[in-house]
Amino acid sequence: MVTLMPEDVRARYGPLFARKFLVMIDENAGIAEIREQCRARGTIEWDAANRRRAGGALRSAFVEGTSMTMLASLGRSPVNFGAADREIGGQALEGVEVQGAEVVTSWSGIAGAGVGIAACLPQAPGVIRAEYPSEDDLRPGGARTCRVRIVSPRYEKVTIGIDDTDTREEGATWVLALQCAEACTIPGVEYLDMRLVQLNPAVPKKTTNCVGSALNFAVLPEKVDELLAYVREFIESRAVSNDTGIAVFRGIALPEESEFLRRVKTEILTLDEVHAEAERLGIRYIDSAGRKGRIGALGALLWANKGSEAAGLYGEAL
Repeated sequence: MVTLMPEDVRARYGPLFARKFLVMIDENAGIAEIREQCRARGTIEWDAANRRRAGGALRSAFVEGTSMTMLASLGRSPVNFGAADREIGGQALEGVEVQGAEVVTSWSGIAGAGVGIAACLPQAPGVIRAEYPSEDDLRPGGARTCRVRIVSPRYEKVTIGIDDTDTREEGATWVLALQCAEACTIPGVEYLDMRLVQLNPAVPKKTTNCVGSALNFAVLPEKVDELLAYVREFIESRAVSNDTGIAVFRGIALPEESEFLRRVKTEILTLDEVHAEAERLGIRYIDSAGRKGRIGALGALLWANKGSEAAGLYGEAL
C-alpha cells in the first residue's frame, strides 16, 4: 500500500479541482452523508451520473451547482459500472467504513474517471490521507482501473430549526440564523447550508410571512455540545421576541417520516402535540422560552433536508 497526504497528491499530479470533502456518519441509521464540492459543475454532474450507475455503497446522489450530496450505506457493496466500460470510463463508491475517529471511503475508477478519484478528490480540503493498494493505482487514466481509500475525519450531522426570533416591528429570523451560522468559528464544526421553510401562513399568532429557518452542520462528536451552546447564546441574545424556539436533531435521517411535515404547513398546531412529536422523533429543544416558537422550529427542522419545496406552501414545487 502507498499512503499519500493531500499535499503529496498535489505535488505528484499538480493542483486539480476538488474544493471540499467531508463525511458524516449516522450509525443508528446505518448510513453516511458525503458532501463533495468541485470547481466545475460539469465534472460533479458526470461523477454523480457514473456513481449512480455503478451502485455500490451509494444510495443516492444529488447535485446542486458545483456541489454533490451523497447518501451511502455503511459497509462495502459490490460495484457494477453499468453502461460504462473500459472505453468510456466509470466511477464508483465501493464502501464506507468507520474506524474510530476516522472514516474510510473506498473508490474505484476507470480511464479518465480514475483521475477524479485517484488524483483530484484526495487533494480536497477535509482529506486526511489517501491509501492506494498498489503502485499501479497511482497511474490513473488510459484504460486502467485504479482504486483508492480516502481517509477523512468522522463527522456527525446536526440540524437546527429556529423560529420566532422577530416581531411585527423588527427582526427577521432568517437573517439572524444565517448570521449565526456564518459567524461560527468553532474548530471541528463545518457549516453546510441553511433553508427557509414556509409554515402555515394562516396561523393567527405570527409575524408576517410565518417562515422558520433551518441550519445544517457537520460536527466532530466532541464538539456538538459547544456548537449547541454557541447557537443558543447567539440566537437568544439577539432575538427581539420572547417566543423563540430552537429544535435540534443529531443524525442524518429521522427514524421515520412524520405527518407533521404536512401539518406544519396546513394546520394550526398546539405546543403539546408538537412536544410529543419531537420526543417521538428524538428531537430536543434547547431554547429557554418553551413557547410557541417551538412549533415553527420543529417545522423548520423537519423540512431542513427536503429540497426546495420547503420554501413553498404545501404542494408547491419550484
